Amino acid sequence: MFDKLHEECGVFGIYEPSLANVAKSTYFALYALQHRGQESCGIAVNNDGIINYHRDLGLVPEVFTENVLNKLGQGNMAVGHVRYSTTGACARNNAQPLVIRHVKGPMALAHNGNLINALELREEFELEGAIFHSSNDTEVIAYAITKNRISTPSIETAVEQAMYKIKGAYSLVIMSAKKMIGARDPHGFRPLCIGKCENGAIVFASESCALDSIGAEFVRDVLPGEIVVVENNEMKSIKTHCGCKGNLCVFEFVYFARPDSIIDGASVQRARHRAGAYLSLEHPVQADVVIGCPDSGLEAAMGYAHQSGIPYAVGFIKNRYVARTFIKPNQNEREDAVKIKLNAVKNTVAGKRVILVDDSIVRGTTMGKIVKLLRDAGAKEVHIRISSPPFISECFFGTDVDSKENLIACRMTNEEICKYIGADSLGYLSISSVNQIAEGAHCGFCDGCFTGKYPIEPPKTVCKDRFEKKLSEKNQ
Repeated sequence: MFDKLHEECGVFGIYEPSLANVAKSTYFALYALQHRGQESCGIAVNNDGIINYHRDLGLVPEVFTENVLNKLGQGNMAVGHVRYSTTGACARNNAQPLVIRHVKGPMALAHNGNLINALELREEFELEGAIFHSSNDTEVIAYAITKNRISTPSIETAVEQAMYKIKGAYSLVIMSAKKMIGARDPHGFRPLCIGKCENGAIVFASESCALDSIGAEFVRDVLPGEIVVVENNEMKSIKTHCGCKGNLCVFEFVYFARPDSIIDGASVQRARHRAGAYLSLEHPVQADVVIGCPDSGLEAAMGYAHQSGIPYAVGFIKNRYVARTFIKPNQNEREDAVKIKLNAVKNTVAGKRVILVDDSIVRGTTMGKIVKLLRDAGAKEVHIRISSPPFISECFFGTDVDSKENLIACRMTNEEICKYIGADSLGYLSISSVNQIAEGAHCGFCDGCFTGKYPIEPPKTVCKDRFEKKLSEKNQ
């Protein structure tokens, strides 16, 4: 309904020292990671080498009822996943974790990211006799690992060898019969951290907020290129692919991650506050009140207000009960749909010059309707401030920006966008500032969607449903 980017997914894994209800712990962690993917979810539980799993389309509480969790049973390991598809269609067979059974034992795999050479690898593996059951790139990773597993002494060595083959963004949680593995691509495009519970359980998660949800203490981030292996209640690290400082997607700090998470050493909440402060310095304007677009612009709006001295206030009330399953409006009904989701607070904006802060304008399909809500509520002026630079290029590493023709900043000038959305002024955060918002971060950043420059050579084309299209071409 809203003009927002989506991140591919969230992963979680837990290794318990003894038999426990790991499914329920994973459920709570996935609930905390729900913002990273709302299309499908899944949990796989390992009980002495026997892996039971359940996955389906829907939100975590929709898919995992008490009855389903009980059927998964107890175990000493579990892997969980929430998905938004950036490769492969939204379909039940693309839900994760992927569970593989082969001659060297079972394996469950959860993946966050996007491979840039998945199509080429899939064709290579198919020519060797591989049979694929899904249309996502995660199955390509699974096959690369299992192929190496035949000739290597351990699953971690198979993962290490597979990482020479797969290219792009991937944070992985892998569960074998006896081991739990966390791995991150050499550039660290997507986050992955390690936590520990009081009872000695070791966990992996996309964000630290998932650790908080189960009472785990944050230990550290998985390094770019690192493979962390948990076995017999102990961790070991393989750093064959380490060496790069990292190029974490900067949009994790702008929008994707939950504000209470700490990623690669930096507070997400603090980063958004700093983004608003920089925005105030770069694009000052005389106004009476600063408001944020819920929920993505609230922290940056507070930062803007604090830096500028202009009062901050609640400008919108968001209907929390309009969920993903809300009836999808057609083109003529979208304005009414925005009104159902958001309602302007007249007492805040009537007769006032308003600064509205949000994280981004992607396609420009919604911001004009939000500006109209403020005008209808009596706002005298509406000044839009965006806490990221304009999107001018595709993302190849796990975000659903797949075509320049859909990006408003590629079709219009800043002045044209301002007129199109009906604002009095429009200001974006600069590229130099967005790379400085994550105070204390011990990594570099990928800002390719803002600059067109990427840490690694991107593919010539990108398409979310490229596997489906390739299969269709073959069948014609």
